[in-house]
Amino acid sequence: MVAPNGARRTKADHPAIPLSIAETVATAKACFAEGAGAIHAHVRDKAGNHVLDAGLYRELIAEMDRLVPQMLVQITTEAVGRYTPELQRRLVDEVAPKAVSVALREMLPDESEIRAAGQFYHRSADAGIAVQHILYEPEEITRLFHCVDHGIVPRGDLQLLFVLGRYAEGQQSRVTDLDPFLEAVTEPPGHIGKLDWALCAFGTAETDCLVEAIRRGGKTRIGFENSLWNRDGSVAADNAERVRELMSLVGEGRSSHMERT
Repeated sequence: MVAPNGARRTKADHPAIPLSIAETVATAKACFAEGAGAIHAHVRDKAGNHVLDAGLYRELIAEMDRLVPQMLVQITTEAVGRYTPELQRRLVDEVAPKAVSVALREMLPDESEIRAAGQFYHRSADAGIAVQHILYEPEEITRLFHCVDHGIVPRGDLQLLFVLGRYAEGQQSRVTDLDPFLEAVTEPPGHIGKLDWALCAFGTAETDCLVEAIRRGGKTRIGFENSLWNRDGSVAADNAERVRELMSLVGEGRSSHMERT
């Protein structure tokens, strides 16, 4: 999955950050050609600000269906300190996407949201919307399992995104940051089905973190939302270059494994 823009970076950070729908679709098409199977997409208003706008998301999905129909579109409910859980839920209900990422800590910031959050998670499951649970700390995995155990999140398979690092100046993730997350999912409760986990990471070590995730059975989210840098520390020309580098390394790893076996 490619995450080409996120909620914060602008063209001042990198001229290839896609802000408009046309730019985002063009970026998705280029990344699909390099091997990305899905896009984690944010939409921006005319001023370039991150917005949870159902109309813009419907427009983006329609353009993706027209120009890159094979590529899954995952929308986001990221709050960035502006959007309440109610507004996040409303976005998903209005767009009815195939996939959405939802931060557990943003949908359930406190006990007052339990009932509404539970209705949202079950409503999304009934509608066939794939909810990916964003988890910033290993401890949040335990909380998610607790939500499943108490019927807030439906039982069955879960899609998880482990986030290594934060949206902070100079943030640098490390490969070893993945270990506590994997330790927390070693023995999930019996009522939980398959754990489909993916990883995103910040900074110049993004590539190494993602390669390690693939080696250990996970999936990956790569792109300018989290990192602008190639493995050698150089700034990538665009999101497609980031996908290309990862795919080349994955290919090398698979080839080496086949040779050894």
